[in-house]
Amino acid sequence: MKTYSAKVGEVEKKWILIDAEGVVLGRLASIIATRLRGKHKPAYTPHVDCGDNIIVINAEKVVLTGNKLKNKKYYWHTGYPGGIKERTAEKMLTGKRPARALELAVKRMLPGGPLSRRQMKNLHLYAGPEHPHAAQKPEVLDVKAMNDKNTRRAG
Repeated sequence: MKTYSAKVGEVEKKWILIDAEGVVLGRLASIIATRLRGKHKPAYTPHVDCGDNIIVINAEKVVLTGNKLKNKKYYWHTGYPGGIKERTAEKMLTGKRPARALELAVKRMLPGGPLSRRQMKNLHLYAGPEHPHAAQKPEVLDVKAMNDKNTRRAG
């Protein structure tokens, strides 16, 4: 018996809509990364982009557990000597691009390389509740109902 390997033309891509309001950042990122790669499908092939197109609305309303909002830092380097910069998660979520925190979390969960960069183009993040992809008729994926831990509990 031979192992099945999906071809590029045989892949069936769906459009999935996820509402990120009140969902824990890391748990949401791992679900999105799995769906972007296509690992949830029985015909998963590692070297083929067989993942779905993901639309995330309310990306600015993700939550972080514990003290991560104040203590978690995002670092980058400008390229100049002594050019290391940092920003807290709180500033990231309240800044100009609040969806960037979720984008970085998903990007860092994918393996590096040309295929992962191509798969990241299938991720569409929107800070608010509006999105321009209604014509694709996306299926709604309820991440909150998957597991109680996906939403932050009060207290």
